[in-house]
Amino acid sequence: MSTRQPTVRERRLAAELRRLREASGLTLEEAAEQLGWSKTKLSRIETVMRRVAASEVQGVLDLYGIAGRRRDALITFARAARQRDWWDTEPLSTDYATYIGLEAEAEALSCYSMGVIHGLLQTEDYARNVIKAALMRFKPPAEVDRRVAVRMARQAVLTDRDQPLRFWSIIDEAVLHRVCGSAEVMQAQFARLLELAELPNVMLQVMPAAAGVHPGVAGSFSTLQFPEQYFPNVVYVENVTGALYVEDEGRVHTHALAFEQMQATALSPEKSLTLLARLAGQ
Repeated sequence: MSTRQPTVRERRLAAELRRLREASGLTLEEAAEQLGWSKTKLSRIETVMRRVAASEVQGVLDLYGIAGRRRDALITFARAARQRDWWDTEPLSTDYATYIGLEAEAEALSCYSMGVIHGLLQTEDYARNVIKAALMRFKPPAEVDRRVAVRMARQAVLTDRDQPLRFWSIIDEAVLHRVCGSAEVMQAQFARLLELAELPNVMLQVMPAAAGVHPGVAGSFSTLQFPEQYFPNVVYVENVTGALYVEDEGRVHTHALAFEQMQATALSPEKSLTLLARLAGQ
């Protein structure tokens, strides 16, 4: 096996092939036998320990009964799966590189933030303070600089794509009062939020403290939505030591319902921007 790390696309393709097999009702042994493969080969493909060629994907999809546009889209995806993007060349953890890849390919992202402002909305100074305090307190300045640059590069999904990411962020009010760096950094961050809120693909809401308990009190989360013909939606939950990706359809749906309830509970977008303008001193 090559020591080359798989790309995010290869990981997603492997996970999707496993999901399709399970949905077809076939065991690993049954599917491998019908494909004329060894169980080990199919297992290594599904766990991204072995590369899979587009021609092999075609045979797998035929076995699982995947046809039409869905089949064509997956084969096209498989042909490009080995392509390495800018985040694949950065010295990032697998979890973070995977998330950036998902974010880059998502068509919509909805998130609730109760610790800090979401990375796609952060100014460079705010991001630097977050990264230094929470992630890289004992790292050299050059490494912090590289991580800040990565965070700034991620933000291109909001403006630099043919179809920019549709982004809806609910920010807990406590986040707005948590000083990150200095008062000047926070004022600039509030101004940045107001600037981004003018984009047609960005929607911001503030969850006021007066709202009391709501589904988001359990913690921050992001839901990434992909074009239907590719992959199911994914919920991303980050913690101190790593990240959790929720792909089970029922659990993803539960998060979607929770977010809808929070949209109704939070301040309206108009009132949220009025609050941000006041904080920014505008």
